[in-house]
Amino acid sequence: MERGSKVLLIDRRGKRYLVTVEEREFHTDMGILNLGELLEKNYGETIVSHKGEEFRILRPSIRDYIEKMKRGPQIVHPKDAGIIITYAGISPGDFVVEAGVGSGALTIYLANAVGPNGKVVSYEVREDFAKIAEKNIAGIGFNDRVEIKLKDIYEGIDERNVDHIILDLPQPERVLPHAVESLKPGGFFVAYTPCANQVHRFYKALEEYREHFYRPQTVDVLVLEHEVKKECFRPRTMNMLHTGYITFLRKL
Repeated sequence: MERGSKVLLIDRRGKRYLVTVEEREFHTDMGILNLGELLEKNYGETIVSHKGEEFRILRPSIRDYIEKMKRGPQIVHPKDAGIIITYAGISPGDFVVEAGVGSGALTIYLANAVGPNGKVVSYEVREDFAKIAEKNIAGIGFNDRVEIKLKDIYEGIDERNVDHIILDLPQPERVLPHAVESLKPGGFFVAYTPCANQVHRFYKALEEYREHFYRPQTVDVLVLEHEVKKECFRPRTMNMLHTGYITFLRKL
């Protein structure tokens, strides 16, 4: 373990805690932990509270970090982030422009996908959201590959030869003329919109730019989690279904 690194602790109930390796006490309902002891531990081992309760030590995943990080506005969920990255083919070394950074969840997924040799430039108009996102991005160690701009992307995109443009905005159609200038041929324009009327408005505006993009594709990702018990196997009563429509365009 290294001082300052993030660690996931799991108690016997399955409750998870994301902590920083440092010399301090961490209080839980199952006892007090001395986080300084983590410096002498390896992943897979345990740390014991003053009540004798064991906590398993694991390396946190991207999803663990995002679920535990500070939030401002609603985030783009893993099911949507995953299909954005997969359908657009976002890969190590890519240069991505994003807008509507919010709390930084999608930004973190994108930064993980482009890797240390890639770059994500995120446009955000609200300074309070930008500050939350910057802290979250720095906390996972991706601040070296992410730049957050306090600027309205509706007014233009500064960057050129961009591999992909990813938008979580109410009016993505206003970015279409800028995307024509900034996107590389073969690059993807992705619009995440929660409401059907936004999709209809986007498609209507797209008619003017059909010559620049391959035919659009809109998907809605539903995840159905199941309860698996000895006496019953069935979908969970509470499931995450519709969160947003995702429209993909490819630059010609």
